[in-house]
Amino acid sequence: MTKRTTGRFERVIVGGEDVSAFVPFPLPPRDPPLVIGGRIGDRLRAAEQALARLDLASELVPSLDWFLYAFVRKEAVITSQIEGTQATLVDLLTFEADGGTAPNADVEEVCNYLSALSFARAELGKENGLPLSMRLLNEAHGRLMHGVRGANKQPGEVRRSQNWIGGSRPGNAVHVPPPPHALAELLGALETYIHADDTLPTLARAGLAHAQFETIHPYLDGNGRIGRLLIALLLEHWGSIKAPLLYLSLFFKRHRDEYYRRLKAVRTEGDWEGWTDFFLDGVATIADEAVASARDLFAVVSADRARVLAQATTSISAARLFELLPGHPIVTVASTIKLLGTSKPTATRAVEALVDAGILVETTGKKRGRGFAYQAYVDRLSIGTELERR
Repeated sequence: MTKRTTGRFERVIVGGEDVSAFVPFPLPPRDPPLVIGGRIGDRLRAAEQALARLDLASELVPSLDWFLYAFVRKEAVITSQIEGTQATLVDLLTFEADGGTAPNADVEEVCNYLSALSFARAELGKENGLPLSMRLLNEAHGRLMHGVRGANKQPGEVRRSQNWIGGSRPGNAVHVPPPPHALAELLGALETYIHADDTLPTLARAGLAHAQFETIHPYLDGNGRIGRLLIALLLEHWGSIKAPLLYLSLFFKRHRDEYYRRLKAVRTEGDWEGWTDFFLDGVATIADEAVASARDLFAVVSADRARVLAQATTSISAARLFELLPGHPIVTVASTIKLLGTSKPTATRAVEALVDAGILVETTGKKRGRGFAYQAYVDRLSIGTELERR
């Protein structure tokens, strides 16, 4: 492992305790610089090849919107679960199908993440939209924290007080981020790095930027979700992937202890190499899994379409509803009326036809306001979004 110093410590008083806050040096790593070769070079090639396969898969599927819908919602659930939210993908899809029903607190947090991601991508896609910057992240953070836990912790604003990570108090914290007076300079340097020319590959740079953001920890709450969102925005912004189908929260969730250990080693041991190796492994792993998932979901839809069309009793409305299911895998009669723009009797018959065909499964057990799931699709999409046992 290459030894280097990646920051300095500054004494601060937090909660009546005198502790050392870590102030990272600007990116990229220096003394010595990060070199992509050997094992890390192999990791990089594997990650780049996996992303190329994912790009190809996104071009071959008949409807990219299906997969964007699926992958974005899966990420929203997982990234929120990492922060303790107890909402599943089915909870989110059920809420979206119910329409006017008010979400519970956990589902609302997931919906806020979707709002933050949608806003950020829309701005980056506009000709005169906000650039990838702290202003953009602040706006996204405001949407993330609106009306939920942490809503009293300066949504959309860089913190003005000291925070700490882990431990029961500042004195035994795992990490004490930079003091508030240092944030403007640190975040300005990070923003400059994002838009600067760099000889390092973009995948490695995305990993560096994420780690730096997490080390700075600029908000009082929501840092993890915005930091993971930053990865997706960077990969799309830098052209590493054509469609935003890669989200690393599932990899970080599976390897949570190593994730935190690798970040800590950057601060304490200067181990940017170990972090980069871990990050690139995550990119390759999740990209390959995304390809397999896209292939599997497409196969399910194709096989089920053939079953629906083979049914002698399949109506045009039922066939239309089936084609909409990948973007609305849980439906009600009320939501079907809106989706098809039709009457209640016609919507009811369309739902019943797909139930008879074994496509939709009634999930609520109620006589009124029943929900129906495209179960085969939901089961595959839900892999990795299960709640952890406590």
